[in-house]
Amino acid sequence: MRKWLGLALAIIVLDHLTKWWVSASLDYQEHIPVLPFFSLVLVHNTGAAFSFLADAGGWQRWFFIGVGVVATVIIVRLLARHAREPRLAFALALVLGGALGNVIDRVLLGHVVDFLYFHYRGFAWPAFNVADSAITVGAVLLVWDSLRGGPAAQKP
Repeated sequence: MRKWLGLALAIIVLDHLTKWWVSASLDYQEHIPVLPFFSLVLVHNTGAAFSFLADAGGWQRWFFIGVGVVATVIIVRLLARHAREPRLAFALALVLGGALGNVIDRVLLGHVVDFLYFHYRGFAWPAFNVADSAITVGAVLLVWDSLRGGPAAQKP
């Protein structure tokens, strides 16, 4: 299980190093084009994914912190139970690291720092960060493992 918790910790460290670098390098809402379809932009998200509930008045900060704490407890318990199942444990570690990366932002800053911004012509994906990427990849792997009949699908 140590290896999976180490992976989660590595994601948290990478997430916060990149957030620190972007926060130190860019002004709020400053865009730096990197590729024709990708820019760095410093934004603060007080909501959840895609800024859901961002304008809810402040209560959402504590709600999402609570959700993150509950998710952490559940994921750590699942990791303990499935530590010898590499595909499942890898996916859980990604989700754990990402969730904690964003919870730390919410506790310390009151918002999540986002900076990866993909766009093409009239389409733009909301800005996100390393933690969001880890959560997304981990969730996709969990679904994939479940659909393939892996450990996630076989055990209650």
